[in-house]
Amino acid sequence: MPIQIVGSGPDQTCQLRERFNPGMFQDGDVILGGLFPIHLRAAPEYNSFQTKPQPVRCVEFSQSGLRWALTMVFAIEEINGNPDLLPNITLGYKIFDSCDTPSEGLKGAFKLLNGKDRITSNDACAGVPSVSMIVGDGGSSQSIAVSRVVAPFAIGMISYFASCTCLSDKREFPTFFRTIPSDTIQVRALVRIIHHFRWTWIGAVAEDNDYGRFGMRSLIEEAAKFDICIAYIEFLSPGRTRERMRQVVNTIKHSSAKVMIIFCGESDAMSLVSELRMQNITDIQLIASEAWVTSFQMWTAETRDILTGTIGFGIRRAEIAGLREFLIKFHPSTAVDNPFVEELWREIFGCKISNQTLGKNITASFYKQCTGLENLETIETPFTDVSQLRISYNVYKAVYAAAHALHNLQWCENGKGPFPNKSCGQKSNHLSWQLLRYLREVRFTNQFGEEVTFDEYGDPIASYELINWQKRRDWSVDFVKVGYYDAALPEGEELGLDERRIVWHKRGLEKKVPVSVCSDSCVPGTRRAVRKGQPICCYDCLPCADGKISNQTDSIECINCPTDYWSNVPRNQCIPKEIEFLSFHDSMGITLAAISVFGACITGAVAVVFFYFINTPIVRANNSELSFLLLISLILCFLCSIAFIGQPSPWSCMVRHTVFGISFVLCISCILSKTLVVLMAFKATLPSSNVMKWFGPKQQRSIVFLCTFIQIIICVIWLVTSPPVPVKITEYQNAKIILKCDVGSTVSFWSVIGYIGLLACTCLILAFLARALPDKFNEAKFITFSMLIFFAVWITFIPTYVSNPGKYAVVVEIFAILASSYGLLICIFAPKCYIILLKSEENTKKNLMAKNVQP
Repeated sequence: MPIQIVGSGPDQTCQLRERFNPGMFQDGDVILGGLFPIHLRAAPEYNSFQTKPQPVRCVEFSQSGLRWALTMVFAIEEINGNPDLLPNITLGYKIFDSCDTPSEGLKGAFKLLNGKDRITSNDACAGVPSVSMIVGDGGSSQSIAVSRVVAPFAIGMISYFASCTCLSDKREFPTFFRTIPSDTIQVRALVRIIHHFRWTWIGAVAEDNDYGRFGMRSLIEEAAKFDICIAYIEFLSPGRTRERMRQVVNTIKHSSAKVMIIFCGESDAMSLVSELRMQNITDIQLIASEAWVTSFQMWTAETRDILTGTIGFGIRRAEIAGLREFLIKFHPSTAVDNPFVEELWREIFGCKISNQTLGKNITASFYKQCTGLENLETIETPFTDVSQLRISYNVYKAVYAAAHALHNLQWCENGKGPFPNKSCGQKSNHLSWQLLRYLREVRFTNQFGEEVTFDEYGDPIASYELINWQKRRDWSVDFVKVGYYDAALPEGEELGLDERRIVWHKRGLEKKVPVSVCSDSCVPGTRRAVRKGQPICCYDCLPCADGKISNQTDSIECINCPTDYWSNVPRNQCIPKEIEFLSFHDSMGITLAAISVFGACITGAVAVVFFYFINTPIVRANNSELSFLLLISLILCFLCSIAFIGQPSPWSCMVRHTVFGISFVLCISCILSKTLVVLMAFKATLPSSNVMKWFGPKQQRSIVFLCTFIQIIICVIWLVTSPPVPVKITEYQNAKIILKCDVGSTVSFWSVIGYIGLLACTCLILAFLARALPDKFNEAKFITFSMLIFFAVWITFIPTYVSNPGKYAVVVEIFAILASSYGLLICIFAPKCYIILLKSEENTKKNLMAKNVQP
């Protein structure tokens, strides 16, 4: 602690135990404190515990950090010169170097609270803080430490660079505000970019502090929402030892991830990039956090090959009028009390202003004496560079936010002023707690058109610019704006990109986006199968099974095709299943149709022959009326098979089965009647037999009609109750739809078939009994042969029909119809046509009668 109480009671006095690092001061009616990383780290000290520790020495002077501090000075002077803002009130400042370390930041905070360089014996320890508000600190870890110390004193902090998500917790940091967005928003924007460019396999390197660890936690949470996998997360220790840096770079080298986020400050990022250069790792696309995304100092001849094409989100920038002129006027002659002018001159001009000791074992003798003619206007340095005023602009907004809060407080009257509906409270000299109240409600639009306000968490309205590092012709770097992210816009519209302007790493003018995936995308027709024990981004691509497709890239699963559809060969589209039926376009269908027509034509030709020779003995002896009726039924049998060819429809299904059943019954009925005629004719030749008068033409026609009518009745009942209908069958072949006629009522179907079989069986028995009758032209033996063929065909048909699905069952049925029809035609009519056409000398009554008397 800087103060030690050495007394008690009303006469107690305070004594400074140690002096702090020097700072910049200016008196005023209200004092604002400032903490800035004018140096980037504290030099390590190895104390022996035998002597008094030496004061901490800050090293690695930061020109940017000094520019930020002087931006605060510039803003305060601008406000003091503005008659409309805080009239009659002069702002002062006390600015200290936090050395970019929490311990030095804490020392600076204690100094701001105490406010005295020395304490006399008349000074008491009790009192109010010397500052009403603090602008700072620059880092998240430093801000966390300082905020915990100043919060009990109701001192508000407005940080310009502390972006850790943890600082949004108002229970822990009730007095903390900031003008830089929270890392939650930055990480959300980074993940949107990664998702947009389909980078699913990325690496991450972060600082081993609150900024890095909370940033990585947010990254893991956001990445999981978009199935983005993080190949590795490496943390850089504060000491940045070479051994640890080598370990990190070795991890990067052996990873397949080609996109890496560097969530570090400028100095850590520079060390990492330098190590990457040393190990010749130049094929990584870098994504920068806002902490170093516009760092000119990182761009060197050695690192530009690695940094070209880097992208990242930078906070909003502005061109602060007059700031450059203010900075270049910074001169030892005008800043004699500024402790940092000596280091700035050594850093820029390499000369010394005085002979003061610079630190342990380092003296000013290493530098030449300055001439006094050095001028910042003649040289471009990070200190005078105002082209990328982002952090400086945040400092500028922080100072103005404090000024507007103070202005609202001073001009508040109950029922009037900026908050007419709120009580102004009791005004007093203790400004800190009152100022804190008004800071929470501050809202104004600055000269750059940006609304400055704080939400319930003390965070500003988040807005980023997407920056792309591009190499100019003179080999310098150009930070090109190629997009934006505005959290205030509606969901889905926050990210805007101009991809045509992006220059990618190692691609020059090529616009091809780098690829960083653990596994290549699965093309349509395949699905992702996650490898066991590996992240979801590492997978194998498996083809979809039959009947399933994937029509998108990287499909997680394949989807089933609808019932009437099937997957194509690439498995990326459902196509209508092939419909299988016996078609007139099939070679088999054409052949069977031709055979059917040929059979009908042959039967018709036989009918013509019989009609032409109708008065010949052989035609008359074989009952010409039944013969013609049989020929007509055979024509119907041949032609009914054509109804089985073609796409099944309700009408075709009914026609094919009923015509088939009736035609064959008509045919068998005629044959049955012929068989009975043969038997009755033989009995009529016996003495005293009068049987033929009871079995004349009328009775023959009655038998045919009665037998056929029974079949018609069966078919009518079949069609009325449960007719045959076309059905789609898929269980036999998944890729095909078999169209067939379902018989509907199986009882009716087998009744039709059974009735035909019954008549055929009766006919066979009768013909077999009459086969040996002494008749030259006895038809019984021919009928017997025809019935044997008929039974052989249909007995073979039944098991074959049942075991063959699809169009082959129809083929078997047509074959059975044609075979049995040809069998009847040939067995019954071929012998007669042979005699009529080739043996006409035997077609006489004399010859016919002569043959009849043979024993």
